Amino acid sequence: MQWYDYLFWVIAFIIIVLGLLQGGKSEGASGAITGGGLNVFVKTKERGSELIISYLTLGFGIIFLFLALLSTSLTEAPADTTTDDTTTTTIALLINYLTTIF
Repeated sequence: MQWYDYLFWVIAFIIIVLGLLQGGKSEGASGAITGGGLNVFVKTKERGSELIISYLTLGFGIIFLFLALLSTSLTEAPADTTTDDTTTTTIALLINYLTTIF
């Protein structure tokens, strides 16, 4: 395992913890049975710690996606190229992809 694989596992654990810290938007199972969750689609703004946890989850999710792409592209190197060529090609592909998005 490479360094980015260990970082990948740490980021995955952080995302799980942040997902568990986020508050629910309805009353749970009892609200679903009794109809108390009818205000699910009402616009409510997150404030304070809920907003920070939402932003952290989004940020770590983006990092997780980047590390997943990096890990996949670096571990599945074609047989006819070297690791340096694969790394350069991967970085070039990511830069091209990011420039087309933004």
